[in-house]
Amino acid sequence: MTRMTGKNRKTALLAAGLVAAASLALSACGTGGGDDSGKPVVDVSTDAGTQKAATVLDKPFAKPDVVLTDTHGKKFDLREQTKGRPTLIYFGYTHCPDVCPLTMSNIAVAKKALPKAEQDKLRVVFVTTDPDRDTPAVLGKWLKAQDPDFIGLTGDFAKIQGAARSIGISIEPTTKDKNGKLVSMHGTQVIAFSPKTDGGYLLYGEDATVDDYTKDLPKIIKGERP
Repeated sequence: MTRMTGKNRKTALLAAGLVAAASLALSACGTGGGDDSGKPVVDVSTDAGTQKAATVLDKPFAKPDVVLTDTHGKKFDLREQTKGRPTLIYFGYTHCPDVCPLTMSNIAVAKKALPKAEQDKLRVVFVTTDPDRDTPAVLGKWLKAQDPDFIGLTGDFAKIQGAARSIGISIEPTTKDKNGKLVSMHGTQVIAFSPKTDGGYLLYGEDATVDDYTKDLPKIIKGERP
């Protein structure tokens, strides 16, 4: 039986704490400034990348076992149709004026730095937290401006919420704020899934930059740790 040293125990507890915090962190994207037209933000975060943006999860998440609707109005089995592919999953909504479009823009720019063959392997999945407004057509138009190969999924809110919860991300139904503006409260983490195991083994927070993703994507393509 392997004994856990004090240092290892502290590291394990820290990792567990990070995951717990991630599952509880909610961002009211709609309460920020900016345009609420649903148009994607074209800016990207170009600040210097952190030394290590990703949190490596000791116990990887299983990929959500859920069937939703893609931007073409077809059923999309998330687990089956991304099986064996390096996959990034993010929960957000198209009317978000700040964090959601910025995150997707950062990933889109980093993806373009990959060789074409590696770009074709990567799956980037954006699951809406605001399905009443984010119809397949709305999602398709929004994501096309980010990267036409990004996968957009919508469907029943309860199913989406359950899928998010299965990978430690909290989301709440869209509500109106004190000004009557519709907002969606949701966790802003990106989870990376390995093509080797299909397990979600890396977690990125909303502060991850283009540089962070540019450095890490080649490793993620191979299912390696950054």
